[in-house]
Amino acid sequence: MLKPDLQRSLGWNEIQYSNLVFVFQLAYAISLLLVGRLIDRIGTRRGFSLSVAWWSLAAMGHALANGVFGFGVARFALGLGEGGNFPASIKTVAEWFPKKERALATGVFNSGTNVGAILTPLLVPWIVQRWGWRAAFVLIGLSGFLWLLLWRAFYAPPEEHPRLSAAERDYIRSDPADPVEAGVGWRRLLPHPQTWAFVIGKFLTDPVWWLYLFWAPDFLEKRYGLGLAGRALPMAVIYVVSSFGSIGGGWLSGLLLRRGFSVNAARKSTMLLTALAVLPVALAPRATTMWGGVALVSLAAAAHQGWSANIFTTASDMFPRRAVGSVIGLGGMAGAVGGMLFTKVTGYVLQDTGSYAVPFAVAAGIYLFALAIFHLLAPRLEAPRLEER
Repeated sequence: MLKPDLQRSLGWNEIQYSNLVFVFQLAYAISLLLVGRLIDRIGTRRGFSLSVAWWSLAAMGHALANGVFGFGVARFALGLGEGGNFPASIKTVAEWFPKKERALATGVFNSGTNVGAILTPLLVPWIVQRWGWRAAFVLIGLSGFLWLLLWRAFYAPPEEHPRLSAAERDYIRSDPADPVEAGVGWRRLLPHPQTWAFVIGKFLTDPVWWLYLFWAPDFLEKRYGLGLAGRALPMAVIYVVSSFGSIGGGWLSGLLLRRGFSVNAARKSTMLLTALAVLPVALAPRATTMWGGVALVSLAAAAHQGWSANIFTTASDMFPRRAVGSVIGLGGMAGAVGGMLFTKVTGYVLQDTGSYAVPFAVAAGIYLFALAIFHLLAPRLEAPRLEER
């Protein structure tokens, strides 16, 4: 949200800003690769607690920065902490929900990431106007510790939760038992095409979400001349709409399952629909009105979140619970690496042309390509044989 204003006050150009995004995504990739396995080993309650405490401190640390290098250090630290979010969240869903409910559960928690994106454009300008940009980082960082208190107070895995009835526990465990009970390392995951289906899918499509997250405020300023206050409502609208896409994508997948579709058909039919819904975003840089551009980006962001809810769920569809964190970590790392590459290209394109036409054109078509590869590698979403290797 503060990118255009910090660029003016601190003298960054587009390539330097892309370097800051690159540094964050580099740390995020490293973290996803390592923290996913750590969470598989120490469990979601402890693993998620460590991640949130770390990234909340890192968020507050931005207030100490005075230039590109200081922001780079803070962004790197933030990325190391945030890498724990999705491995812990998907693993939590796998622990608490049978397969027929996981896509909707994933859509609900994934929409929570949009709540932050909705509140940010509404709160940050208000905080900045009263106390300056440093206070915005400090206050938002502190909010993570409030969540941490609730997580520690209320969360436990089903086997340990004191208020879970036997009937509820049996319902959660209504799927066939996992064939693998021991921890599953990368050496046993990487030879299987199911792993690569998820990894390549994330590599190709995660960068599009980073585009909306890191560059949409700048797009609104460059295309429509919106200042910090003027960007608040359009950005909030984009993420409100994307929340409906996240929940809707999970709901649709579950509805198809209830209508008799196989898990494979339900997930991929929903992914195809969301991939088609993204296509119009290629027209966003040519939209003549601000709300026209916002509508196109909102539709694409919602479609991405519907896609995301389902591709995340395919990891728990194909792999045993004890491997989910590692698989999500591998895919998330690949998505972050893809985001790093896309970020650098976007920075150079904008520095040279000042136009978002190329990034949005790539964003429009990449999902259909990703789905084709995903289907070739995992045509039936079958569980791989994770025997010792």
